[in-house]
Amino acid sequence: MSRFITSESVSEGHPDKIADQISDALLDEFLRRDSNSKVACETLVTTGLVFLAGEVKSNSYVDVQQTARTVIKNIGYTKEEYQFAADSCGVISTIHEQSPDINQGVEKENPLLQGAGDQGMMFGYACKDTEDLMPLPVMLAHQLVYELAQIRKTTSLMPYLRPDSKSQVTVEYNDDNQPVKVDTIVISTQHDENVSIDKIKKDVEEILIPRVVEKQKYQTTRDLFNKGFKLFVNPTGKFVIGGPNGDTGLTGRKIIVDTYGGRGSHGGGAFSGKDASKVDRSAAYAMRHVAKNMVASGLCDEVLVQVAYAIGVAEPVGLFVDTYGSSHTDMSDGEIAERILKIFDLRPYAIIERFGLKNPIFLPTATYGHFGRTPYEKEVTLIGEDKKEEKKLVCFYPWERLDYAQRIKKEFNL
Repeated sequence: MSRFITSESVSEGHPDKIADQISDALLDEFLRRDSNSKVACETLVTTGLVFLAGEVKSNSYVDVQQTARTVIKNIGYTKEEYQFAADSCGVISTIHEQSPDINQGVEKENPLLQGAGDQGMMFGYACKDTEDLMPLPVMLAHQLVYELAQIRKTTSLMPYLRPDSKSQVTVEYNDDNQPVKVDTIVISTQHDENVSIDKIKKDVEEILIPRVVEKQKYQTTRDLFNKGFKLFVNPTGKFVIGGPNGDTGLTGRKIIVDTYGGRGSHGGGAFSGKDASKVDRSAAYAMRHVAKNMVASGLCDEVLVQVAYAIGVAEPVGLFVDTYGSSHTDMSDGEIAERILKIFDLRPYAIIERFGLKNPIFLPTATYGHFGRTPYEKEVTLIGEDKKEEKKLVCFYPWERLDYAQRIKKEFNL
């Protein structure tokens, strides 16, 4: 019996994603100047206004107004007709110092005893849908809005496009949990007043979707588009008013877009604007790393992993593993969890060190998903107390590396 799984994504110009990007840009700028900064920044965007709030403990100064305006400009909100423009919007900040009650639980004399910045549970997921071991529906949804943004910013193919857009993809799966066809695609894109819906739909069919299909790594994935799919483009018929003028945006309101598109589970914690002492972020990255390496090692074909923490305590209070009956070992999922805990050090400080999470690497994660991305190295600029600049080579998306797969194979005799 077929089943249908749907996921969505939003573009960098979506109000909630503007907020996420500003929050992560602020985090990066504090880390650029003080790698030990403790940051929890929230952003609200609405018509003509950006509101910054949150808590920061840092030895550095950041021009938060200019940081916010730079993000908005790079997204493409530069025209007054959008009712939200980088050079003219108001920027209000009420950022203040982090609570000492939280700080005393996080900072310890022995860094390995650094406690979790809060209680909570974090999940990781991986499956064999795609080469990146991510669920297919959310990856296709990300690619559609990413390509739409690239068309808008780097070509003249669809000159009427504005920054705000959303996508939704429904994939049909068979009884063996294999994707068999792309069933439905929904594209909603902000546009200029003087373009018809027929023109937009034609361009989506003839320009956008072929670009996405061509970039699929698997031929089998490309073939999923050839079996006929339903396409809905701007179903209301008009999408001129968008961005913060059409909808207020808030940091952390797209947590399912940021993760697995509804597959697996979610602990509820958002990522953007939080430094890595907040396990909402760092432990979620660690769980993706665990899940991806488990599937890549051949231990299982699909897996959900959960870790949980108590605030101020370094060791996790528990690890849960669910292989959905897909494991290639005689061990129970509970026995697998015990061995995984031996392989991966899940104390907050160990996670931070393993992934280099004190580096300014977070702004790129704020759009098109935190997972399923290709890790890469790039030079970043650090700024010392004397304002002297220093270049440093760092890894972006290090939690996507498959550097533990061989250890898992050895531990489980695969």
